[in-house]
Amino acid sequence: MNKIIVIEDDIYLREELVNTFLKKGYSVSSISSFDAPEKEILNNNPDLAVLDINLPGKSGFELCKWLKARASFPILILTARDTLSDELYALGLGADDFLTKPCHPDRLIARVERLLQTYGKVRNLIQAGDLVLDIDTYKVIWKNAHIVLSDTEGRILKVLIERYPSVVSKKNLLIELWGSEEYIDENILQVNMTRLRKSLDSIGLRDIIQTVRGQGYRLEVSRRREATEYEFES
Repeated sequence: MNKIIVIEDDIYLREELVNTFLKKGYSVSSISSFDAPEKEILNNNPDLAVLDINLPGKSGFELCKWLKARASFPILILTARDTLSDELYALGLGADDFLTKPCHPDRLIARVERLLQTYGKVRNLIQAGDLVLDIDTYKVIWKNAHIVLSDTEGRILKVLIERYPSVVSKKNLLIELWGSEEYIDENILQVNMTRLRKSLDSIGLRDIIQTVRGQGYRLEVSRRREATEYEFES
């Protein structure tokens, strides 16, 4: 079941949107406090965001820019602002679609379904906290930075993300990567793990892969998120 988050300050419209999506079988959450909505949006881990522009505090434009630098879900702008300049500006910031109010529910649902289908087909992403990996290209996205990993590095990180937050044993990594632990020198895994750590360090992810003595490796994304506030960039 896809999850949609509604970011709309008008309480009546917000409730109407939530009910519309619920009737179509979506899981829905909404933002009702706009003092610092960024962390709440990401913590909801939505598959799509419906975002108004005229919000109290930070504008929808600012939120769109901030979210696109850190998240992998599509953003549909739904606003009463109907000028071409607003639409082009929003799309330039990374918005995936732009609709004006009032909008017929069927049109809105059609656009939402199209975006979810497009993202599902085009982007094959997995995620642990703010760390996103495209498993087709092994491109890593972390906040405002990104890097493309080698095939082996990408496969290692893929396993760690899929098992996050659990520890992955060296034996399991060898089997996942080479199909067997027999005849494979464990030093090969260590060399590739060192290369992966250096690659991630280059985009600010120092020590994100932790060695658990006698057990294996795990990601420490949650601890990193707790230690780092979501600084808003306008």
